[in-house]
Amino acid sequence: MLKITDTFKQSLLEVYGEKENSCERFMALTKKYKEYFHMEEPEYFTSPGRMELIGNHTDHNGGKVLAASIQMDTIAAAGPNRTETVTILSEGYEQPFMLNLEKLETIPGDEGTLSLLAGIFQGCRACGFHVHGFQACISTNVLSAAGVSSSASFEMLICAIINYYFNENKMSCIDYARIGRYAENHYWNKQSGLMDQLACAAGGMIFLDFSDSEIPSVERMDPESILEGYDIILVNTGKGHGDLSRDYSEIPSEMKKAAAQMGKTVLSEASLPLLLKKLPMIRENCGDRSFLRSLHFYEENDRVDKAKSALINRNTEELLELINESGNSSWKYLQNCHIPSDTTEESVCVALALSELFIQNAGRGACRVHGGGFAGVILSIIPSGASQDYIRFMSEYMGGKNIFRMSLRDTGAIHLKQ
Repeated sequence: MLKITDTFKQSLLEVYGEKENSCERFMALTKKYKEYFHMEEPEYFTSPGRMELIGNHTDHNGGKVLAASIQMDTIAAAGPNRTETVTILSEGYEQPFMLNLEKLETIPGDEGTLSLLAGIFQGCRACGFHVHGFQACISTNVLSAAGVSSSASFEMLICAIINYYFNENKMSCIDYARIGRYAENHYWNKQSGLMDQLACAAGGMIFLDFSDSEIPSVERMDPESILEGYDIILVNTGKGHGDLSRDYSEIPSEMKKAAAQMGKTVLSEASLPLLLKKLPMIRENCGDRSFLRSLHFYEENDRVDKAKSALINRNTEELLELINESGNSSWKYLQNCHIPSDTTEESVCVALALSELFIQNAGRGACRVHGGGFAGVILSIIPSGASQDYIRFMSEYMGGKNIFRMSLRDTGAIHLKQ
């Protein structure tokens, strides 16, 4: 069984704010690890899910984001095996994932977790890092395919294992994020940026600037006092993200088409005045949605800067107003609150409408579509005194099991000291 040292207890306390429940999770992993792999004591790793407060779909065009890691996480018990084979036993899957690191080129893309793992290992090598054989048992409580980055949480967890065992902890959170992006771009055909991965890898509340796409700026913020008196609540609206890669990829693609009409590669290289000057050309050559999504980009960047100032100045009401504005822009201009081809399925819109009704009656609060959008979760920030009423109200329509009170987490993807 897991040896509970004082150091490990302190590690759990620092990450989770408690040690009893989290310790039980790692003890269960240890049991599975020893039963399946017949190996000695493993090391332990954790990687959080994430949320973005403002900066919806801006990272891939060189934009800005205010993001944070959350207490939902993916955890692992892992150890090296002195071979070139990786074996991963993941909770919820009957069979383990097994990869020969010397034959990664034989693994096709777009085949789920196996392809993603191959992409991570290839991405590590492409970034100049070492990968060798290991085995791991993995468990997660991050909502799957719902917009809190279950895939990025998993990717960053694997990077943390590789960093600890094979790279002398020399990999940075930006290295982690690049590797995750490589895996998704090359093995999942998903044109993601670095935001999801960075928020999971870095941890805490962070201000991100992707003007330099390869070396983004990461600045830690202090969220505690400004959110005092409010509860962060995620509402899972039902439908997952599994079949929405095309809808996601169209957003950066349409933004970049508008940028091209302005003689640029991404929108951050141009400006809102230039966008308006080129509007007739953009409408004719790219379509109206390309313009509207680009308009969202420029206004969203401005909101992130204002939100950063609100955090520094401890202006809670301004921050909440900006979050509401961001959500409305995502709904109206970015258009990622429902799937355009299916008007019978608009669960995100329904959840937002109900939340706005509640917040109007409460007099304070904010709500917005969360993550990639189209399906999955919405984010609500509700006065603490009204949060239980909000949960009851939303449970009537969305089901109580789909409502989650969240707390922020200060640590990213890490090895837990024992």
